[in-house]
Amino acid sequence: MSNIVPFRRKPRTPPADCSLVAVADDLLAALDAVQGLVGRAASMNRPAIEVERTVQNLLDAVSALERAVDCIGEGEGSEGGGPMPA
Repeated sequence: MSNIVPFRRKPRTPPADCSLVAVADDLLAALDAVQGLVGRAASMNRPAIEVERTVQNLLDAVSALERAVDCIGEGEGSEGGGPMPA
């Protein structure tokens, strides 16, 4: 028996839309998905330390996604893709 869990990734496809709205929508979808994983990870039948670390890492990911959404929300309508003025 092996402790290795095979992970399969879907082939990457180029993004269809890189507009501000599309990126923000994708970030919010990712945020929802990761938040949903937190509860599932907390219910895993694994050693407590493993569950705690997994949940903490997922919560850190939620925080990072929230910061990314906040960064997009702080823009002043510029969709040029360049840096925002400070």
